[in-house]
Amino acid sequence: MAKIRRIVLDVLKPHQPNVVDFATSLAELADRCHVKIIVTEVDKKTENIILELTGDDVLFQMINEEIKKMGASVHSIDEVEVEGRATDEG
Repeated sequence: MAKIRRIVLDVLKPHQPNVVDFATSLAELADRCHVKIIVTEVDKKTENIILELTGDDVLFQMINEEIKKMGASVHSIDEVEVEGRATDEG
């Protein structure tokens, strides 16, 4: 089964939780999940962020659900890297 190794999302989020808490909540969803956030725009009530998640198996559905729980929404999937499983040729 193919696994997502890296995904970059354009996300609109409220100011709370702050980006540190937002990133921490997402990183705790999976072992060895690396989260990077770049804030691209801030207005009175919201922040636009670029969210990059890297790991052995990034589970997009679980990540998306957690994003929604924190009051944010995914605007777009901007990049994705997927790796297929190795096949035995023996």
